[in-house]
Amino acid sequence: MDSPGDPEGPRPPGGDGPPGGARETSRRLSREQIFVLISAASINLGSMMCYSILGPFFPKEAEKKGASNTVIGMIFGCYALFDLLASLVFGKYLVHIGAKFMFVAGMFVSGGVTVLFGVLDQVPEGPVFIAMCFLVRITDAISFAAAITASSSILAKAFPNNVATVMGSLESFSGLGLVLGPPLGGFLYQSFGYEVPFILLGCIVLLMVPLNMCILPNYESDPGKHSFWKLIILPKVAFISFVITSLSSGFGFLDPTLSLFVLEKFNLPAGYVGLVFLGLALSYAISSPLVGLLSDKMPHLRKWLLVFGNLITAGCYMLLGPAPFLRIKSQLWLLVLILVINGISAGMSLIPAFPEILSCAHENGFEEGLSTLGLVSGLFGALWSVGAFLGPTLGGFLYEKIGFEWAAALQGLWALTSGLVMGLFYLLEHSRRRRRSKLQNILGTEEERTALLPDET
Repeated sequence: MDSPGDPEGPRPPGGDGPPGGARETSRRLSREQIFVLISAASINLGSMMCYSILGPFFPKEAEKKGASNTVIGMIFGCYALFDLLASLVFGKYLVHIGAKFMFVAGMFVSGGVTVLFGVLDQVPEGPVFIAMCFLVRITDAISFAAAITASSSILAKAFPNNVATVMGSLESFSGLGLVLGPPLGGFLYQSFGYEVPFILLGCIVLLMVPLNMCILPNYESDPGKHSFWKLIILPKVAFISFVITSLSSGFGFLDPTLSLFVLEKFNLPAGYVGLVFLGLALSYAISSPLVGLLSDKMPHLRKWLLVFGNLITAGCYMLLGPAPFLRIKSQLWLLVLILVINGISAGMSLIPAFPEILSCAHENGFEEGLSTLGLVSGLFGALWSVGAFLGPTLGGFLYEKIGFEWAAALQGLWALTSGLVMGLFYLLEHSRRRRRSKLQNILGTEEERTALLPDET
C-alpha cells in the first residue's frame, strides 16, 4: 500500500481490526513515525545552522589569530573530506553500531564541538589555534556524518513507501538551517561577541539529545553481506552518483565565488549579499517536499525528474554570469531569478536520487533492511561530500584564472554532461526492457503452441 502509515517492523497492539479501520489508520502517521520526523527535523535544522554559522565572521577572527586565506579555506574544506570518509565507515557499520546510538552520539558530539568552537578565541594564536580549528572542525564533520547517516536510514525504515516525500519535506529544515545560520550568527556576533553564537547553538543541540534519546525508536537488523563496492558498480547507481556529485559541486562552487562576483559586479553592500543566496535556499526548501510527493505518487517520473532537473541546472549555471558566448548583459534581477530556478531544479534531481538508488539495490539482490539502508545513506552522504569538496576548491581556482562567468559555465557543463548521460542510460534501459518483454511474449506464445500440438494429433 502506497501509504506512510504502514512502516516495516512489528505492528502496534490493536492492529488486527476490521479492514476499513486498518485502512483509515494506515493513512495517518503513527506515533512512532511522528517521533522519527521530529528527530530527523531536529538534526537537519541544528546541524545545518551549526555548519553555516561560521561564514559571516569566522574568517575575520581566524585572520586575527594568524591564519592565512589558504589555511582558512583548508579549515572549511576539511569538513567535506572527513564527512566523506566518515559517511562510508558509518554506512558500512550502521547495523553493528546501532542506528539510534549513532544518531544520538553524533548529535551529542556535534553540539559539544560547536560549544568548543566558541572558546577557540581563548587559544594562543598561530599554529596552536590553527591545529585546534582543524581538530574541532574534523570532529564536527565526523559527528555530523554519523547523525545524518543514521537519520536517513531510520527515515527510510519508518517510511518504506514514502521515502522521497519524507526526505523532501525534511530538506525544508536543512534549507531553513542554511538560511537562518548566517544572519543569526552575524547578529549574535555583532551583539555579544565571538563566543555567544557557538555556545548558544551548541547548547540548543545538546538539549535536543535527551529528547531524542526518549522519543527515537530503536530499529535493529542483521548485518548484510553486501558492500559499498557492490553497490557503486551497479551501472544505474554509478550514473546517479555522478549526478549527486555534480549537484553538490554546484552548490559548493557558489560558496566562495558568488558573493565576490555580486560585490564586484553590482557594488552591493555586504549585508545584501546574503539576500541573494536566500533565493536559492528558499526555492530549494519550498520545492523539495513537492518534488518528493510527486516522486512517491508517480515513481515512473523519478528518472525524468533526475534528467530534466540536471539539464535545467546546467542552463542556470550558463546564465548565472551569464556565459560570455551568450552575449547577455549581467543584471541583478536575472541573477536572483536564475538562483531561484536553480534551487527548484536541484530539488528535482536530488530528491528522487535516494529512492532510485535504494530501488536499484533491491532489484539487484540487496536485502531489505537497515543494512542496505545504511549503505545507501552512507554512499549518498559520501558522494555529496565529494562535490562539497571539489566545488569550492575548483571554483575558487577557476574564479581567479578565468573569472566567474566562464567558471560558472564550466560548472554548468558538468551538470549538462551528467544529465545527458543519465538520460541516455534511461533510454537504453527502456529499450532493453521492451526487447526483453517482446522476447518473453514470443517465447510464451511458442510454449503455448508446443503444449497444444499433442492434442491436435
